[in-house]
Amino acid sequence: MGDKGQQGHKVLCANRTARFDYEILETLEAGIVLAGPEVKSLRNGGGSIKDSYAQVKDGEMFLVNFRISPYVQASIHNQDPMRPRKLLLHRREISRLSVKVKEKGLTLVPLSLYLKGNRVKVELGLAKGKRSHSKKEAIKERDIRREMDREVKSWR
Repeated sequence: MGDKGQQGHKVLCANRTARFDYEILETLEAGIVLAGPEVKSLRNGGGSIKDSYAQVKDGEMFLVNFRISPYVQASIHNQDPMRPRKLLLHRREISRLSVKVKEKGLTLVPLSLYLKGNRVKVELGLAKGKRSHSKKEAIKERDIRREMDREVKSWR
């Protein structure tokens, strides 16, 4: 979780089950409004985006159910761990995404949280839920790929 991503960004937390549970149609990057102790807690591995999602309220986008554990050294300055956090996107992006979410029944799911320079960014995915038979097919494909890799290793 604290390793470098593909672009050289330090990944703070990742939603590993999102790509399994959802079909990701589009990804985008957004900034997030955080307090100082929250950033320190994230750098120490104190965040979880497993059950979180993005939601539009009053023309602004918020990340809901995103848990950041309290930073121990900043005891009196800690925020509520489960409070909705504002995402920083352009107005036209917010309106475009809210239309897609309302009309087509899609969801905005956070895929990862990472540092880009000294800023914390969220990778959001416009997602469509997978059916259970699609998940079973994904498991079969993964098992077949694993078996093929084992066979290739045994031939070396």
